[in-house]
Amino acid sequence: MAGWGAAVVVAGVLSGCGSSEEPVATPGLAARGTVLTTVKPTRQDLSNQVGLSGTVTINPVFGIVAPTDGELRFLDKTPSKVPAVRPKWVATVWDEDGAPRRINLPRGSILAGRLMDDRADVTAGMPIISARHSGYGIVAEIDSAQAYRISGAVTDVRAQIKNGPGPFSCTALGTIAALPAGSIPEPPPPTTQPTTGPSGAPPVSLPEQPDDTGGSEGSEATGMRLVCVPPGGVKLINGAQVTLQVVTEKAAKVMVLPVEAVAGVQGRGKVDIVGADQQRKTVDVVLGLTDGKVVQIKSGLKGNETIAVPGPDLPAAPDGAKGPNG
Repeated sequence: MAGWGAAVVVAGVLSGCGSSEEPVATPGLAARGTVLTTVKPTRQDLSNQVGLSGTVTINPVFGIVAPTDGELRFLDKTPSKVPAVRPKWVATVWDEDGAPRRINLPRGSILAGRLMDDRADVTAGMPIISARHSGYGIVAEIDSAQAYRISGAVTDVRAQIKNGPGPFSCTALGTIAALPAGSIPEPPPPTTQPTTGPSGAPPVSLPEQPDDTGGSEGSEATGMRLVCVPPGGVKLINGAQVTLQVVTEKAAKVMVLPVEAVAGVQGRGKVDIVGADQQRKTVDVVLGLTDGKVVQIKSGLKGNETIAVPGPDLPAAPDGAKGPNG
């Protein structure tokens, strides 16, 4: 009987444990909605770097842009085919205040074509002249996804030739903007020249012979491209493949976050701030440089916030909104 009583007591205890109304927590799992990964903003030096694939090319074409808004006026009537031994003045942009801004061809280049008409109104940054570098250069084609990352001034280009020399500094020429087909000025009109003829015969008009130094072909249309020139002494082979590392901007000791913590990559973005109660609050931030791993936070954060990773999702389309296919 004693054994039977002990069994009843044990059964009662077990029954009491199993009928508890409190749920038993599963070890190792956090409550639903808990933010598991967070980061805090840090500060570091940052540069905007883009990797490109290029090719060694002979006599590459590049574009020169207007330095300011104004009226464009060309100088050369018969452009030379001899590469400039020093920067050569070929055009002027007169700004709204009547001040002239010279347009120079770089040393070692010739005029390949006019991209705008003489006395045309132009805006700052607009390609107005195509030039042809004389000799070897390196050309990297640029797609639209890369264009805005390197649309500013290229401050530094490093090149490595596949199975060849490098890395070495490569001097960028002109703009990355796509160039339309250019035009070369027509030769001057014929002039009247006296000739020796029969006695009393009037002089005859002879057409002026074309200047051998004048161009006869416009520049070819191009896509967006970066053209750079390596230093002397670097052995180049036409068609050789090149890897380029392009730096367009640098900044020191700026606030950054991992790219995974930010929604958006250009201009403006959003991040989720995590409060003490583990709740998210989405805020707008202004973005700057990125190296692909971190992105600069120009404004929107103080720097002591706790930020959720991954960042917020983009907002869903409003009810009733239709997609591109209707």
